Amino acid sequence: MKRRIIYGLLAILLTANVVVGARVYFRSAQAAEKDSAYPSLELFSYVMEKVRKDYVDGKKVTYQELVYGALKGMINTLDPHSEFMEPAKYDELQKDTQGAFGGLGIMIEMRDNNVVVVAPMDGTPGFKAGILPGDRIMKIDGKSADKMGLQEAVQHLRGEPNTEVAVTILRPSTGQTKEMKLTRAIIKVDMVTDINNKKDFPLGEDKVGYVRLTQFGEKTSEDLEKALKKLKAQGMQGFILDLRWNPGGLLDQAVEVCEKFLPRGQLVVSTEGQNSSQNSVRRANGRGDELNGMPMVILVNLNSASASEIVAGCLQDLHRAQIMGEKTFGKGSVQSILPLQDGSALRLTTAKYYTPSHKVIHGEGITPDCPVPMAIEDEAMVYLLKRRPGLETLDEKDRQQIKSVHDVQLERAQDLLKGILIYTHRTPENQKLAGKPDKVAKK
Repeated sequence: MKRRIIYGLLAILLTANVVVGARVYFRSAQAAEKDSAYPSLELFSYVMEKVRKDYVDGKKVTYQELVYGALKGMINTLDPHSEFMEPAKYDELQKDTQGAFGGLGIMIEMRDNNVVVVAPMDGTPGFKAGILPGDRIMKIDGKSADKMGLQEAVQHLRGEPNTEVAVTILRPSTGQTKEMKLTRAIIKVDMVTDINNKKDFPLGEDKVGYVRLTQFGEKTSEDLEKALKKLKAQGMQGFILDLRWNPGGLLDQAVEVCEKFLPRGQLVVSTEGQNSSQNSVRRANGRGDELNGMPMVILVNLNSASASEIVAGCLQDLHRAQIMGEKTFGKGSVQSILPLQDGSALRLTTAKYYTPSHKVIHGEGITPDCPVPMAIEDEAMVYLLKRRPGLETLDEKDRQQIKSVHDVQLERAQDLLKGILIYTHRTPENQKLAGKPDKVAKK
């Protein structure tokens, strides 16, 4: 009797399991069928043939033009950084990466479907013309920039050196629209500068050093090394690294900058994508912390992006530096160039950057440890103050107003480091004894 009851219960359980399993299978099959490529490709083919047959100028449109147009639309819906490039455009991109190109020297992003300046690079045509971070580009050579998309806008702004391009900008802080005609030039920029926008790197009485990175180019790490040597030779005891208005650049350079302040082997940044081939881990491979734990502040703002955020996020996670200023832009994704068989190519976002504690940068940005907000107008004037060689392009009234502005973020960073140095009594003798409490105690 007991066996019959047991067998009966087992039969009921097995039947229930089969029924539940079947339901799960059929639901999965239905979901897979809904997301299947074949019905969608059939719909695409039907629409393409319908266009060729019934569109009023259908005979003037080739299949390749229709497919290219569809691919552009498909990729543009993914994110502002992905793009389908026709063969001619891909060839142009390859030439740009192999040598110098003509341009205005302004970094742009799409924000709310608008083409917006992240930052002009120091000393470039855009910089000298007075273009500011946050300016919205309305037209390029009379064409609406908003309808172009990011990559097309970049291509219209670029061109042969010594050729002209007309740009219409809107400055949100004032509501003013300005038309300007600029001459393209070969872009060569100092990536590492001192507080006077030069390369002298003086050290004040407070013994706090200052270095500004304008971008992460091929020699940023090398030039930073030279600047640190000059500052250390003068007896630097605290250090400010200014990454405000830095739109980013090369990942390798971001890692090498971090290496200068971290022990060898320390995790700096990782990347993760849907395809495991895009997963990577980058670690410090330098000589160790070149400042031996010296107090350090990193300045950031909304216009700090990409490689800047990798550096700030890494050194914040590892408690190596205090991050001060405003929340960063939040551009932390990897774009890969994937060549196609007909000579065209995809520029596709394939991975995202993560800080050592596995915080995502993209869409989130880096939140400062010490928030120091600034009004848009004051921030614009501070930026102009940093471009001292370009002040002569402004009228006398504007020059005087800019010279009188206070960089409250820089002042707060200096005050913080002065306080730390006073509290810890970091004299040159004590710096040598740092980390050796036994010897100090015996004295």
